[in-house]
Amino acid sequence: VQLVESGGGLVQPGGSLRLSCAASGFTFSNYAMNWYRQAPGKGRELVAGISSTGDSTNYADSVKGRFTISRDNAKNTVYLQMNSLKPEDTAVYYCYAWAFGAWGQGTQVTVSS
Repeated sequence: VQLVESGGGLVQPGGSLRLSCAASGFTFSNYAMNWYRQAPGKGRELVAGISSTGDSTNYADSVKGRFTISRDNAKNTVYLQMNSLKPEDTAVYYCYAWAFGAWGQGTQVTVSS
């Protein structure tokens, strides 16, 4: 199982970023996927989750209405669209396949003026 995140970077408050996570080594379309994040000095927290078909999603209260998780099973990729970014969204964002206990390497998101 391999998960590779991309799309992080430096963005101003109020800006947007789209993260991608390319999956391989398993039948992607059969499994739910999650995004987590870890801010400096804090524990890892669940940001969003999506079912195997994409029909069901869930979000942390802190990102509801601003972030959208989606997936493209034909491309074995899960996305996190992040809008109206705030400084407190600064963190390393990780893709997670719960069924395998597999993490990506993470991608840094920094929200700062």
